[in-house]
Amino acid sequence: MKIYICMMFSFYLLICSLIFMGLGLNFINLNLIYIMEWEIISLNSVSVNMLLYLDWIALMFMGVVLLISSSVVFYSWSYMGADFNMNRFILLVLLFVFSMMMMIISPNLISILLGWDGLGLVSFCLVIYYQNSKSFNSGMLTVMSNRVGDVMLLMSIAWMLNYGSWNFMVYLDLFKNDKEMFMIGALIIMAAMTKSAQIPFSSWLPAAMAAPTPVSALVHSSTLVTAGVYLLVRFSELINSSVLSDILLMVACMTMFMSGVAANFEFDLKKIIALSTLSQLGLMMSILGLGMKNLTFFHLLSHALFKSMLFMCAGLIIHNMKNIQDIRFMGNMIKFMPLVCINLNIGNLALCGFPFLAGFYSKDLILEKCLMTNLNWLIFFFFFFSTGLTVSYSVRLMYFNMLSDINFYSLYLFNDNDKIMISSIMIMMVLSVLGGSMLMWILFFNVNLIYLMGLMQNMILIVLIMGLMMGGIIFFQKKNLSYNSYMKVFYFSSKMWFLVEMSTILVSQIFMFLGVKFNKFNEYGWLEKMGGQGLYNLFMNYNMNMKLLNINFVKSYLVSFFIWFMLLFIVYVMFN
Repeated sequence: MKIYICMMFSFYLLICSLIFMGLGLNFINLNLIYIMEWEIISLNSVSVNMLLYLDWIALMFMGVVLLISSSVVFYSWSYMGADFNMNRFILLVLLFVFSMMMMIISPNLISILLGWDGLGLVSFCLVIYYQNSKSFNSGMLTVMSNRVGDVMLLMSIAWMLNYGSWNFMVYLDLFKNDKEMFMIGALIIMAAMTKSAQIPFSSWLPAAMAAPTPVSALVHSSTLVTAGVYLLVRFSELINSSVLSDILLMVACMTMFMSGVAANFEFDLKKIIALSTLSQLGLMMSILGLGMKNLTFFHLLSHALFKSMLFMCAGLIIHNMKNIQDIRFMGNMIKFMPLVCINLNIGNLALCGFPFLAGFYSKDLILEKCLMTNLNWLIFFFFFFSTGLTVSYSVRLMYFNMLSDINFYSLYLFNDNDKIMISSIMIMMVLSVLGGSMLMWILFFNVNLIYLMGLMQNMILIVLIMGLMMGGIIFFQKKNLSYNSYMKVFYFSSKMWFLVEMSTILVSQIFMFLGVKFNKFNEYGWLEKMGGQGLYNLFMNYNMNMKLLNINFVKSYLVSFFIWFMLLFIVYVMFN
């Protein structure tokens, strides 16, 4: 039954992917945009409509997402084969994909929120799938970080009421000229930063590695973390030529730099790949800040292809390592698992931008565009130094996997004979090799003339070589450093500049402290005095006074007063 479900859904997703890619090619060729409106209910003068927006961006992105989903579901047939609740897992993955589809084709902020919240809720269910304390803590960090973005999206929905409609596609021209749109732009950027894990919301992305590896292959390549980038691609006119683009550029460059440094000091295999995803997300956001929407979308698609393959290779290695993810236990694996190591190295080389692989076409074009753009030295440093860090941690991962000595148990059995997992990996490997050039031919049919002079012609090659040297210096020179110095650098870098502590311990302690003070000041203070206890005392006093009036004590007081007054008067008259 499980095999039938996996095969059936994988086949359906593949067919849908091919259909959407074919439609996307047709829409690019004919320059078409379809807007479909579905009237759900009409009552008197009130009509509730559902809008679908189909253009080449939506169709191509849906095609890539469904293609990766098909491969991941087929991969899960073997990876999750021993799981008792595998049917539930597959349905959660399909619900996740459906939420992403809902977000992609929505021109309306309300329907975007449905897909946006669906991604957040289903990702929480998938992160806590293994139902232990670590998974639960990671899931809570993930969902609470994303709730900030949900609130920002809700506030932008409320602000859009000023314009009469939530269909933001209607106001694309207005975005460029209306100064009041600045508030909506700020809210949308904040929402995208939380979903795409930019500083200071970066800590949830490595924590979400507690989910099963097929989920990581889907979530961290083309769905959850790319939702924020896709939203900003749609709202790109709102960001351009304003201070918002400068803020987005600076935050994204810091994220790219921080995640690259952290990946060089991390030892968890899945977290290294997650931090590389975070670095590439920072690169996409920074290019959006420079106003290059199509280039961002191109890198988004090409990155999804090889990043999903990297996670699949990592899952197969972890299976053979008896669920150990520490790369220090790995080594010399090329002799035992040659197919997996070859695919892993192809994915790493594509990530570095090795010529004629998928990452080369988008990454090389991005860096050359940056060289042609009037950037200041700080942004220039962030772009190229972070690219060098990408090479550094990729080569470090290759070294630990292939060249170092194996540090595993005395008795072990490594193999890559799992045909199902290998088939899924090989499909993504072909796309990682050919996908970049194919996408470039499709998306950039106009010739891009890039003219660089002098040292800038070889700047990218120099940066890649320097990144390779820097990785060697970081790894081999640690023996020459004192233990305390190395541990301080290691702890600061691997903790992502203490963002994990700030997102968990510090925030929880601050809110707990403020909660206690608020409870003491309000619940046991003014709210108690002006609220329940105060009203109780007020009404009790009022009731006692009414009781005295009701039993006629006033008349008794007057009679007794009159009697005493008469007695005193008689005594006074008698003695005078």
